[in-house]
Amino acid sequence: MNLSQPWIAKSFGLCFASLNNSCIKTVYSPVLRAPLYLLFTITIILIVFGNLWVICTIISFQQLHTPTNYLIVSMAVSDLLLGSFVMPPRMIHSLETCWYFGDFFCKFHSGTDFMLCNASVLHLTFISIDRYYAVCQPLQYHSRMTTRVSVFMILVSWCFSAFFGFGIIFSEFKIERRTTEELHLACKGGCLALHGREIGVTYSIVFYFLPMFIIVSIYSRIFVIALRHVRVINNYSTCSSSVSKKDMKATKTLAIVIGVFMSCWTPYFMCNIIDPIVNHTIPALLYEVLMWVAYLNAVFNPLIYAFFYRWFREKSKLLYEKLYKLC
Repeated sequence: MNLSQPWIAKSFGLCFASLNNSCIKTVYSPVLRAPLYLLFTITIILIVFGNLWVICTIISFQQLHTPTNYLIVSMAVSDLLLGSFVMPPRMIHSLETCWYFGDFFCKFHSGTDFMLCNASVLHLTFISIDRYYAVCQPLQYHSRMTTRVSVFMILVSWCFSAFFGFGIIFSEFKIERRTTEELHLACKGGCLALHGREIGVTYSIVFYFLPMFIIVSIYSRIFVIALRHVRVINNYSTCSSSVSKKDMKATKTLAIVIGVFMSCWTPYFMCNIIDPIVNHTIPALLYEVLMWVAYLNAVFNPLIYAFFYRWFREKSKLLYEKLYKLC
């Protein structure tokens, strides 16, 4: 990050003063760094405890063990790992502008970051499929979306994400980069991921925009069919109508989850596509800001469940009472 604004950067130095091939370090003003450290730390704590609470709430009550909730738990695990493993080193790297954890951990950290992003996208894709059967084909839902199918979806999400996430990072694609990036990769204290590389365009399209297009298409069809479907059911069975309304409410809530995810992550992936087009002139600082905006998505999901799922609020209260009695 080559910044020159006096209100942002106090001075420039080296990540490792004793090494000749050290990367250049931007020293941010304490007026900026202190509140950002506090903000990022609070964000990490909210992500970890929020998603841990979602996991514990669903696991603790047998009646919540449904195929949809298994997918929600698995996605919460992804967000939990993001907050507990990926974000703390990223916080230090963003604010100190240096990577102090070694080359191997840089690759492992980046691979984990991409794996968790891929896993979230695939979970949302499978959730949209689950909602399609629940709303559009309710009579076949329980026979098609079984626990076994849900577990299979979860395994596919994690295995596929791990294979491609770590594969892209550790395969070390030989891609032409700008001179400044080559120097930053060669010096000690640098740790660049995909942004600024042409491979980032392919990654963004294949692993983000294509799945998002599929998800939006499925949900568009769901809401078109659901309106007609509910009218038909209302003419025949009050009980069936109640079930349909419950599924529709769950579908709308999960649509909000998907919408928030897209709002947080789309700007970052758009930069990955635009950067090569504009000859890699997008500032590294903008990438850092957009990445942290994307990370904020992991904070929102537990809040969405708390605001829109009555069963989550009720079970959370019961879980809190149980834990309080134990203490």
